[in-house]
Amino acid sequence: MSAAPLLRVANLKCAFGRAEVLHGVHLEVHAGEIVSLIGANGAGKSTTLMSISRIHRQATGCIEFDGRSIAGMAPEQVVRLGLVQVPEGRRIFPRLTVRENLEMGAFTRTDRAGIAEDIDRMCGMFPILRERAGQLGGTLSGGEQQMLAIARALMSRPRLLMMDEPSMGIAPLLVAQIFRTVRDVLRAQGVTILLVEQNANAALRMSDRAYVLETGNVALSGTGAELLRDERVRAAYLGH
Repeated sequence: MSAAPLLRVANLKCAFGRAEVLHGVHLEVHAGEIVSLIGANGAGKSTTLMSISRIHRQATGCIEFDGRSIAGMAPEQVVRLGLVQVPEGRRIFPRLTVRENLEMGAFTRTDRAGIAEDIDRMCGMFPILRERAGQLGGTLSGGEQQMLAIARALMSRPRLLMMDEPSMGIAPLLVAQIFRTVRDVLRAQGVTILLVEQNANAALRMSDRAYVLETGNVALSGTGAELLRDERVRAAYLGH
């Protein structure tokens, strides 16, 4: 690819106390791509996303978004630039209604008419949210909460959406629906995606490119199709 990446991460390191979790991660995401980060539990996938979004402030290395260093920024500044994370475990506001959760996703915006239009658009994307609009977020099922978490993140109109384990704890039928939304709707809207996903098979099938993270290092990278065929990936993550 000749164009500069939308997101560039180089030599990313992160430690908790004296234990270094990331040992110099390198990755790139180009505009319009779906890129996956797969690996075993404890490999550092979530830590990578949390470091990029500046929630883990102890991370060091080069993190550039649209050619601009974000390494010293606060998380809310990163969101304002258009880099938004859907966290592992969904992290919705359980005591706020579905509509209030969506409104919270637009905390960086002041265009009330546009916010109202986007809430309607999110409810069109996930019709169950319209039905549950006045219901407290904490009373939703796991799948409904995941839809709400994605919709809430989209309310900020991100350029790059980072999704951390969107299928975790969700019924397979809803997982398929969520993945269809990620692949089709978000791509149609021009949202770039960096995906961490435990279901390596599903992640690689929907991804343009992917990275395999092992104990805090990138062990392999390639197109989604290439990694689906790679014997090491098949043996370690695909059950073949």
